[in-house]
Amino acid sequence: MAAPIAGLLLGSFLNVCIVRLPAHASIVAPQSHCQACGAPVRPWDNVPVLSWLWLRGRCRDCGAPISIQYPLVELGTASLFVACVLHSGATWQTIIDAVACFLLLGLAVMDAQTMLLPDTFTLTGVLLALVLKVFAPGVSHRGVVAWKTFEDAVIAAAMLLLVWLLYRVVRHRDGVGMGDVKLLAMIAAFLGLPLALFAYFIAVLCAAIFAIVLVARRKARGQDRIAFGSFLAVAGILAIFAGRPALAWYLGLFHR
Repeated sequence: MAAPIAGLLLGSFLNVCIVRLPAHASIVAPQSHCQACGAPVRPWDNVPVLSWLWLRGRCRDCGAPISIQYPLVELGTASLFVACVLHSGATWQTIIDAVACFLLLGLAVMDAQTMLLPDTFTLTGVLLALVLKVFAPGVSHRGVVAWKTFEDAVIAAAMLLLVWLLYRVVRHRDGVGMGDVKLLAMIAAFLGLPLALFAYFIAVLCAAIFAIVLVARRKARGQDRIAFGSFLAVAGILAIFAGRPALAWYLGLFHR
């Protein structure tokens, strides 16, 4: 029961981060309040999922609608935490995976809404991955682990920076943002370079399909931007649970 409860509570906090960080607002103060009338949210109206259902998705004071994002993010975080426990069991790796899922889910929503990937999540995520790996129980060569984590993050960032440079030279505009570079570095810090590249491949493939569909439906123009960070973040979550068997299957094709 600990995983879903922790997921719901942290999912509620994640909603605060999603709303405030892209706007460069404090996540500590002021207290949670209605975005329409500014009325403070009462403690009993701030219970994850249940309060939204009880209030029927509306503010108690002014009746303004409360976005369904709030319960969905809370349920999503709880579901991912449960999935981490089922995937890795009661291990330190589960904590690492859960922290990664928390950050990646938040970044996916933030980029989809604002086209921003705050350093507070990406760069802090790199640091968290480093600390969690170095101080994992049973780790004897902490310096080696720290260097490998740092190396994976730097190589991943450098590879995407190279893509940015080539696109800039050829098309004379940015193809990816610096936020995407930091996000891929964060994924590499948590998952390692091979799984980060797997996530990048899946993200590029899905983003390309999405862009083709939009153009085919005449809902996008050549200058329109796609929230690639959202695709990359979701692909990072996929890599946590399916990346290793997918890579093993792919590499096995060359040994038959």
